[in-house]
Amino acid sequence: MNNIEKFRKIKAFVFDVDGVLCNQHIFVFENGQIMRQLHQKDLTALRIAKEQGYEVAIISGGNLGHISPIFKDMGITNIFHLSRDKKEDYIEFINLYELEDEEVLYMGDDLPDYQVMRRVGMPTCPKTAVPEVKEIALYVSPFNGGEGCVRDVIEKVLRIKRKWLATDGPPKKHKNQNQ
Repeated sequence: MNNIEKFRKIKAFVFDVDGVLCNQHIFVFENGQIMRQLHQKDLTALRIAKEQGYEVAIISGGNLGHISPIFKDMGITNIFHLSRDKKEDYIEFINLYELEDEEVLYMGDDLPDYQVMRRVGMPTCPKTAVPEVKEIALYVSPFNGGEGCVRDVIEKVLRIKRKWLATDGPPKKHKNQNQ
């Protein structure tokens, strides 16, 4: 089965945070507070995916307390942070929604993502992923982590299914105002 067919089967998205939704830079303030940077186009794509009825999960080994409200405001309630076993959290997510592995796209960038990526139907990664992850990814985004790679894969799935824009389909012909 080619990758287009694998993209077509997707019903749910799962994303890592550091190195995927955020770039690989984490700013730590003197008080120990952590700051991450999110890409607006990735957030727009996540919102569109939710609006189109896709389930979305965020699984991270980091503490996401400061950015969880952003995801929750988009309707993403499956947020697993401080994850010690991403595969276990992934299984909890797919069981909750009665999903099959081949219906899930996962995007990760580093070794903690490896076991989940070996299991899902569509393992993907940003171009900044480690070599071991790139080796098992069926699709490597041309975008860096935190710089549009999430938008890239969501848009691919939704365009294949003609769900990217509410008006997906042939463009409407508009009358030329000068006529």
